[in-house]
Amino acid sequence: MTDRWRVFANLATLANALLGVGAVLYILGGNKLWAMLLIASAIGFDGLDGIFSRRSRSPGTAFGRVADSVADAITFGVAPAFLIAVHTSDTAIWQPVETYAVVLAAAYLTAAVARLVYFTARAYTRSDFLGIPTPQSALAVIVAILFHDTPAFQTAQPVGLFVGVAALALLMVLPIPYPKIRRGSPLRWPMAATAVAAGLSLLLLQFHPAMGTIVYDVALLASYALLVGVATYYVVGPFTVKRPAKEA
Repeated sequence: MTDRWRVFANLATLANALLGVGAVLYILGGNKLWAMLLIASAIGFDGLDGIFSRRSRSPGTAFGRVADSVADAITFGVAPAFLIAVHTSDTAIWQPVETYAVVLAAAYLTAAVARLVYFTARAYTRSDFLGIPTPQSALAVIVAILFHDTPAFQTAQPVGLFVGVAALALLMVLPIPYPKIRRGSPLRWPMAATAVAAGLSLLLLQFHPAMGTIVYDVALLASYALLVGVATYYVVGPFTVKRPAKEA
């Protein structure tokens, strides 16, 4: 008998990958706002994949882990790298630093793939993550883009974006423990609020509201809530990971 939860998990993985491909296409087409909305939506499917897998009666397989990591590499590695490297707006600002953008995008992608390979090969049995997980890194890239590129709430600032990306690439490969957001996690509800803020901000921004309008102000407030939520996971997250009891 087919395990329906395993089927649902595979479909969630497929949706994750397809949204990542769509995000890349939107970036190349010059619409980063839609691309970021797709990436944020894919984070939800990545979470559903884990929920369905844990409900499944059949044990996880190596193929499932590899497929999940490939999907994550596309959506949370390749797509954010394109967000960093491709700039179709404010070209006068970004063109002089295009080489730096490409180099940092490559560094980000390399770090994302490296941590996914490590997770798939060795760390999948851990109760926590070593290094920032790629979905959280992608969410941080979205925050950086919102404030330093599109729609540049604080004006387009290449240096701010580049410093943030370099830090993200480093944090993905440093052996710092970060929690998996599951039932019982103290960060579960703050991260749920962060997801709502991300969706609200990116959805409202699709309408390109004029500065000073109510829609713009709500999108800006939601973006700040997103920023606070991401920062909370990065700063507070390691302190919520339960350390193994020391042997007597």
